[in-house]
Parts: sequence; C-alpha cells; structure tokens
Amino acid sequence: MTILVTGGSGFIGSNFIEYVLNKTTRAVVNIDALTYAGTSHLPNSPRYTFYNHRIGDKAVADILDHHRPDFIVNFAAETHVDRSINDPFAFVNTNVLSTYNFMCTVQDYYATKNKNVRMVHISTDEVYGSLRVGELPFTEQSPYAPNSPYSATKASADHLIRSFNKTYGLPAIIANCSNNYGPRQHPEKFIPTVIKNALNDKPIPIYGTGLNMRDWLYVKDNCDAIFKVLAEGKIGEKYNVGGHSEYTNLHVARTILLMLDKPQELIEFVEDRKGHDFRYAVDTSHIKKSLGWEPSTSFVDGLTETVTWHVKNLDWVEQCERLV
Repeated sequence: MTILVTGGSGFIGSNFIEYVLNKTTRAVVNIDALTYAGTSHLPNSPRYTFYNHRIGDKAVADILDHHRPDFIVNFAAETHVDRSINDPFAFVNTNVLSTYNFMCTVQDYYATKNKNVRMVHISTDEVYGSLRVGELPFTEQSPYAPNSPYSATKASADHLIRSFNKTYGLPAIIANCSNNYGPRQHPEKFIPTVIKNALNDKPIPIYGTGLNMRDWLYVKDNCDAIFKVLAEGKIGEKYNVGGHSEYTNLHVARTILLMLDKPQELIEFVEDRKGHDFRYAVDTSHIKKSLGWEPSTSFVDGLTETVTWHVKNLDWVEQCERLV
C-alpha cells in the first residue's frame, strides 16, 4: 500500500515519512513545494518517491492516478504565526486556496479511481483560540475562535474539509495537534531559536512576560498519533492530539539554558506579539478512548533529544537560515 504525503519535506511531514519508512513496509510519495521551510533531509529508500509541486498544481491529479495511494496525509501549509501577521495573503493562498484545490483533486480521485482511500488533514489547536489559566482544555466540540491570520486560515481549511466530507463524502479526518517540537524543526520556531541563540551566547527574545503557555507535543509521538488516526480513525471525525506538557515560554527557555549550561541572563523580554494567544491546551481523551493513543515521551526527554540533535547539527541550522 502507498501513502501520499503532502508537505513531507517540512518538519512534521519529514518526521512522519521517516516514521512510516522505519515502522512499516509501505511506499511513500512526497509532494512538496520546497519553500524555505523544507528540510534538506531526503530519505534514502527505494520505497520513497519525491515530486516538487504545490498541492494546488494540476500535476497532483496525475501523481494520484499513477501511484494510486490508499492513504493521504496533508501536512502542506504555511505555519509560522509571525509571518502570517506580516504577510497574511501567503497563508490564505496556501492554507485555503491551495488546500481547496487539493481537496477537489482528492475528491475526484476518490469518486473515480479509489473508493477505499482515506485522508487525514493536519491542523492545529490554535483554531480554537486562547484559554485562560484554569480553563478546561479544548475538546473536539469546542467552538473555533482563531486569533491570527495563520490560525484563521487553518480554521478555514478545517471547515472546508468538513464540508467536503458532509456534502460530497470525501473520506477525510482532521487531526488538531498542539505545539510540536523535536529534531529538524526550522530555526525560526521558538525552541530552535532558544537553542541557537543560547549556543551563540546571543539574547533570547521572549514575547511579553513569557508567561504564555503551550502544550508541547514531541514530534515522534505526533507521528505515531497521525498514523493511528490514518489507519483506524473514523471518517468525518476530529481528533485532538496533545503532549500533556503545558509549560510557559519562560520555563521552556530557562530549561534549555540549564541544559546548555548557559546564563539565564541571556533571556530578553521584547514587545508582545500582536494578537498573542495566552494559552493552548487540548483534551486528548477522545483519541485515547477510541484509538488507544497517548503521548509516550516526557517533555524533559523530548527536549533533551531535541537540544542534543541541534548541537550536533549546527551546519543544518545555518543552511536553513541562509534559505530564508
């Protein structure tokens, strides 16, 4: 059986492809536009095929027809909130318009070529908006309340996916994941930025007071959850995927500095981000009860592996920064 992955050269997508190749005998087809956020990590496997396209390209239909995948996972997206504030249209173009075109292509493939295909669309907990301290985590029934152009475009894609399932029978499932971290994450993201700056003894910028909270999900745990949803999830369902690791940005930065034996004085508080959500947290009881999944990596263990990987791969970090 073949799995088609879109955005498979990005952070989560590349880790997912690695997961599939290591743990299954399935073939993997990766469609990626290779933007600045695409990793240079390309699997060396006869079961891996790569196409350099955007998901809205007409060529995607030919790729589906040629490889006849049974599973499709859509990671393709613009994801960095700061960039969405500065250039919202890029996010509308990829996360909404291109996703719509891709869904039309998949719908046609399902209707005319493969009635057994299953699709998982990867989304974010940010579509639910922001929580206060003490509020219960978001469930799959929580109303959408996106606060940034990024989360608004991801929410739009979720709604389109749902409408295609309900109206046209598109065999799709949505996975709303919390903040991922781990090896090969682009250095523009928070944890890689802290690691990179600490290693270079540069100031570590922390928005506002640093008390904004995130639920941190180790990327390899997320890959396990996504595969579980893909293979066993119920068509038309939503599954929240979280790491059970809620920490403030300040706590995360301080922990990394301790791991690297760097002074806490490197932390520098900067003007808060526009529309900055205070807290994200998701209730994962649905995926645990229905599919038996829960995270297996503690935040300390996952962060230790992440820091160690970045220390050993400084050339990769520098290469990513040159592409921006």
